[in-house]
Amino acid sequence: MIAVVQRVNSSRVEVDGKVVGKIGKGINILLGVVKGDTQEDIDKLLRKIPFLRIFEDDRGKMNLSLIDIKGEALVVSQFTLAGNVKKGRRPSFDDAEEPARAKELYEEFVKRLSEYVPVRTGVFAAHMKVFIENDGPVTFIINSREL
Repeated sequence: MIAVVQRVNSSRVEVDGKVVGKIGKGINILLGVVKGDTQEDIDKLLRKIPFLRIFEDDRGKMNLSLIDIKGEALVVSQFTLAGNVKKGRRPSFDDAEEPARAKELYEEFVKRLSEYVPVRTGVFAAHMKVFIENDGPVTFIINSREL
């Protein structure tokens, strides 16, 4: 599983011109499910993401987690994170998980993350417009297979 985690002042996702998910201060997570991902990959990301100390304390040091600041998370599915651009000019998505299994794991990730913080989402497999006010910018790419 690949997660692009961005510290945000706000973020929202629209489908067909309607806002389907919106948060204030917190994190925007673009989540890609890779073939072979399991519950263990979800576990690894959940042991890391809500606890990352990426928010500034009163001295301006990145010392607080999403939980510490009582922030929110917006999770948007993004199969293109499993894309491979090594060969040619057209990305290959052979490493992306099949849609039914990807949706199952995505929804499980969202459900379990919501045990820590309020979570909003996009619409799985929809064409979405994501508006991200990145704070910093602060962005991390986390691959569960590297944890």
